[in-house]
Amino acid sequence: MELILTLLGGLGLFLFGMNFMSQGLQKAAGARLRTILEAMTKNKIIAVLFGALFTAIIQSSGATTVMVVSFVNTGIMTLAQSVGIIFGANIGTTITSQLVAFNLTGIAPFILFVGAVFMMFGKRPMVKKVGEVILGFGALFMGISMMKDSMSGLREYQNVLNVLGSLDNPFFGILLGTLITVIVQSSSVTVSILLLMASQGLVDLSVCFYVVLGCNIGSCTPAVLASLDAKKDAKRAALIHVMFNVFGMVIIGILLAFGMSYFERFILHISGADVGRCVANADSLFKIFQTIMFLPLSAQFVALTKKLIPGEDVQSEGYQLLYIGKQNIFSPSTAVVETTQEIERMATLASGNLQLSMEAFFDGDEKKISRVYETEKQIDFLSHKLTDYLVKINQLQLPVVDANRIGVLFHVVSDIERIGDHAENFADFAVKCREENLDFTKKGAKEIQEMHHKTMVILEKAMEMFVTLDEKNLPDILALENDIDHMERELHQNHVKRMAKGKCSPMSGIIFTDMVTGLERVADHATNIAFSILDKDPEEGNVLG
Repeated sequence: MELILTLLGGLGLFLFGMNFMSQGLQKAAGARLRTILEAMTKNKIIAVLFGALFTAIIQSSGATTVMVVSFVNTGIMTLAQSVGIIFGANIGTTITSQLVAFNLTGIAPFILFVGAVFMMFGKRPMVKKVGEVILGFGALFMGISMMKDSMSGLREYQNVLNVLGSLDNPFFGILLGTLITVIVQSSSVTVSILLLMASQGLVDLSVCFYVVLGCNIGSCTPAVLASLDAKKDAKRAALIHVMFNVFGMVIIGILLAFGMSYFERFILHISGADVGRCVANADSLFKIFQTIMFLPLSAQFVALTKKLIPGEDVQSEGYQLLYIGKQNIFSPSTAVVETTQEIERMATLASGNLQLSMEAFFDGDEKKISRVYETEKQIDFLSHKLTDYLVKINQLQLPVVDANRIGVLFHVVSDIERIGDHAENFADFAVKCREENLDFTKKGAKEIQEMHHKTMVILEKAMEMFVTLDEKNLPDILALENDIDHMERELHQNHVKRMAKGKCSPMSGIIFTDMVTGLERVADHATNIAFSILDKDPEEGNVLG
């Protein structure tokens, strides 16, 4: 009983360390790596290399493929561009078993101590995140040490040896590897445990090869789950991951069936007769072989997925989120990316509605007025959904940069929602003018149109700045903001002069004043959106607390 408890405790510590280290790496470097990942997709070979490197760093092919599925879903990455990253992720995930094959258990307590010191005494968030990575690394090897000790004792139990010895059926080995990996959601964990068992003589090396193939299939689970609520191209990206491992399993399984003895001698030769290292090397070689074999066929993979998942996405009726999953958050590493895409969509609706409301005001078109009101309902829907989503992801373990941006996104959503409200107000003014047959002077109408044009320009430049995180538009935005503030004062003065001369009615004058004030406030909201990437107050230029 004590042996089983030690084994379970070691397994729990290993799983904790693996997860803690992976999350720490994603929080410390996830945002920067994600930006590079977006850029490293133009060349297939570079995409494979970076996909492998990225996965090796964050210690999770599941996290990488889920991130890729999210990028494809939001349109940041095309389906064709995703192939190289997915293939590379399968190679990068083998780094964990390679690390486990090293005998670092002796210094694991020291690694734990260093990680704890960083976490306890580090003042900067990044230092604490690095401490999490080190602590997770130490816990991982402490768990390995405990499992090794308990596994060595299992050899004394003949019943256990008989059960493990019965795993000589290739199909059963593949099935077992698949099922366990689906449960633990990580092929790295399953292969690492298998490596330890093989090094203790509990499982034959030939059996390990088939279990590894099954682990590779099970590793597709996170990407498949992430794609369930996604667009068709995102589903196809997940399917490419599945096909890569299933086709690879079939081909390698056939080769092993006819040449097991040759492969076993080869792997023992390059691994120095270290059985644990043999398992790790076999895992790496399988993935590299699959990538070399399938990369030239990447276009065929994409074409096949389009046949298996045919058609295009159909826009369903009613209000909906386009870039955020209905039931699940794809990945903490991409949650802010998805939110930004949805916010950009909301801003496009608000900007278009502002333009439409002004057209409706001047031509009195009832259909345009109705469309303004309908679009405003959709903007309100997105505002509520995005706010709820931001509250939800704020509770996740996000990359440091993303976590710091959550508060900013709340404010941007609010600013865009207020812009939508002003568009609705202009539609109300259009209705009022239509019902009471009110007119503006030609001069007044021209002034409103000129101010509206400047407002649309500043809004467009602000959203470009927000989406690209590029400050190049900032001087233009500040200049436009000053112009619009000056126009507001000037237009109010001109209006007072016209009123004094009796050129417009009191009610028309009230609407004119409200419209000028509304456009100036839209410009203020646009400036807030632009300054959101700087984390500064647009009025004072001070860093916000």
